Amino acid sequence: MVDTSGTVSDQRGVAGRVAKWLVDKERPDEAVALLAAWAANGPNDKQGQELLAEALRIAPGATVAQQAFERMEGVAGAQAELDAAVIQFSTEELARLEAELRRPSFRRAQMGFNNNIKSHDQVFHVQTEDSGLDQPHIITHLFADGGRVIKSHKRSYAADVARPDVSDFVRQLMKAQHLEMVLLLREGRFDEVIAGRAIGGLDLLTEPPNVDNIRKLASQKKQRAETHSSAPRMPAAAVPEPGPAHAAVAAAPQVEPTYFSLQVLRSLTGGPERYDPKGPTAVIGAMGAISLPGERFCHPEEAKLSYRAERLWLEDLGGGNGVFLRIRTPVELELGDEFVVGDQLLRIERNPVPDDGPDAHPTYFYSSPKWPSSFRVLQVFEGGASGCCVIARGNTLQIGSAVGDLVFPDDPLVAEQHCLIEEHAGTVVLTDLGSRTGVFVRIRGEQELAHGDELLVGRTRLVVDLRQVA
Repeated sequence: MVDTSGTVSDQRGVAGRVAKWLVDKERPDEAVALLAAWAANGPNDKQGQELLAEALRIAPGATVAQQAFERMEGVAGAQAELDAAVIQFSTEELARLEAELRRPSFRRAQMGFNNNIKSHDQVFHVQTEDSGLDQPHIITHLFADGGRVIKSHKRSYAADVARPDVSDFVRQLMKAQHLEMVLLLREGRFDEVIAGRAIGGLDLLTEPPNVDNIRKLASQKKQRAETHSSAPRMPAAAVPEPGPAHAAVAAAPQVEPTYFSLQVLRSLTGGPERYDPKGPTAVIGAMGAISLPGERFCHPEEAKLSYRAERLWLEDLGGGNGVFLRIRTPVELELGDEFVVGDQLLRIERNPVPDDGPDAHPTYFYSSPKWPSSFRVLQVFEGGASGCCVIARGNTLQIGSAVGDLVFPDDPLVAEQHCLIEEHAGTVVLTDLGSRTGVFVRIRGEQELAHGDELLVGRTRLVVDLRQVA
């Protein structure tokens, strides 16, 4: 192979990027052959070793990668597969693949989503694919029994192909349609089909995907997220109109009405059983109307409650340990979000990037098989120290006191099967499995509250009361 465009180092850099793209396109065999060819093309230096290490990471037993290692180390022998890869992935072919990678259009279809999901004591597979601008539709299949199609959903986006943001639009449509299929499976909508008493078939859908069951909480400063609670909004307390112009009436002090109240459900330090702050705003913390005396995990100004336009808003003031809201429906999490299960503070994180490449000599090594994993959950101790850490098995992680991947047997507030975290179509969803004590997610921006919502501040639990109080 003759290098005709740039240095070998430049071409190896392109090869690494193209190989990653091929893996994302579910073409790992081509990625391994490409990496092996360009690892063997050029000096046996750190860059070449990294390409070979990536090929071995993708397919540890690949013959073409083993032959590349032999050639790089000067070991004689038959290397026919490597020779074929060198010819196949020439400089010209590498440039063509890079151009395809950089192509801004997705006329050949965007990358889809594939997830396994456990339900009804079975493992199902959900697959969502795009057909590209030439055939603008998205199709989602639900598989069971290793290949039987339970249900299929298909939507056309022909009316939207001229949108300037069509790529992002289609990506979000794919994500929503994928999640919709998962939610319908969870709700038991396909039970009759799974049992063989009904026919699934293909549904041609025209309405947008229904994913309203998944709630998005405020995760950034000043961000507002609507609740999906069915509880009615309560009217604001009436402010008394000024009376006649008599001196005695004019001199009477104006009493601020009460717009909302907080009932204390749990407190380890005593204090009042109920807070009825006057006026439309109140601060949670020792310097505010909702003081929570003795609560050492509460900042003097932890959060602010504001009643405006007949709605109650909770705003995190930053700098403290935060205020947590009990979830009523499944919620979408972002990496770095914190939540409380029982008395355990947990945080969802991205898995670290593997660093098991060759050393400087180079020396290659193998390890136990690694589980594919979408995220990990970290326990946070008092003072911010890290506790135990558990990675998801694939795209799922369950928490409980007796059953699950992360188990807290000594916490009396954790149910046997407490909550479930799943990643589907790039979205991480947290679901309470009907626990008695609930799951609380930290609010980082401004979040609307509904009547009956429960808050957790430190170890104090409060319930929102929006009934009109005189």
